[in-house]
Amino acid sequence: MEAWVKMEDKRREVGSGMEEKNMQGILQKAEVLIEALPYIQRFNRKIIVVKYGGSAMVDEELKRSVIQDVTLLKLVGFKPIIVHGGGKEISRWVEKSGMEPEFVNGLRKTDEATMEIAEMVLGRVNKSLVQMVQGLGVHAIGISGKDGGLLRVDKKYSDGQDIGFVGEIKSVNPKVLFDLLEKDFLPIVCPVGLDDGFETYNINADDAACAIARAVNAEKLAFLTDIEGVYKDPGDKSTLISELSVSEAQALIGKGNIGGGMLPKLNNCIEAIENGVSRVHILDGRIPHCLLLEIFTNRGIGTAILGDGEERFNK
Repeated sequence: MEAWVKMEDKRREVGSGMEEKNMQGILQKAEVLIEALPYIQRFNRKIIVVKYGGSAMVDEELKRSVIQDVTLLKLVGFKPIIVHGGGKEISRWVEKSGMEPEFVNGLRKTDEATMEIAEMVLGRVNKSLVQMVQGLGVHAIGISGKDGGLLRVDKKYSDGQDIGFVGEIKSVNPKVLFDLLEKDFLPIVCPVGLDDGFETYNINADDAACAIARAVNAEKLAFLTDIEGVYKDPGDKSTLISELSVSEAQALIGKGNIGGGMLPKLNNCIEAIENGVSRVHILDGRIPHCLLLEIFTNRGIGTAILGDGEERFNK
């Protein structure tokens, strides 16, 4: 009898410990929701453009987490627009077709055959993203920059070199996007556009996202990349900058601290801010749910670029 009483006391003790642990977990979840509340209130009904690319496009788990993040943003009142790339997939199909991918100063040289492959691949990626969003209960529509005259381009040259059917955006007609947002759809855009002669051109997805964010007067523009963010010293991972004003970003560029693929990206961010976008986020898309962590938590995990007069969240 005594042994049974001891066992019963032990069981209750363990049960009480488990209940306490469960309660702590529940309270932590509540704290996360409370922390997110002011951000949900601030950005409710505001447009956010998400440039989706990098490893998060080829890893199925990361792809799922990105689409879950964007879908959640939609369901809590944001108006998200996805602009996606597909460079790695395009290169894979170019190689499958017996051709060798060719790049000039980081830009894909796009002849007629490569353009045909690129449009096919981007269309396939586009509809797969629509399918994933639809599967989570949100209505999405996939379009390209050709639809509704969304993206009009001129032929782009790289340091004077002809790189084929690569377009430089000269105008954006956001009406089709406003119409879709008004009807409660989530637009998913692939970066293909038309010139004045109605020829099809491939467009750098970063450029497309920036141009679209400016045209729709987006509150936020988020880049999902394969890097953690902007560093004061690129060789020192401890120098990640959480928030960066336009003037601070320009100073870093002037000092030569920014190089490689980050330089055009940061210039795009500065241009977007100067053209009315409130904040631009550079995020590591390899981190699951990076979008939610950056937008809904006090510290965030990437780098936020903001106008010189904008309020800083991290002081």
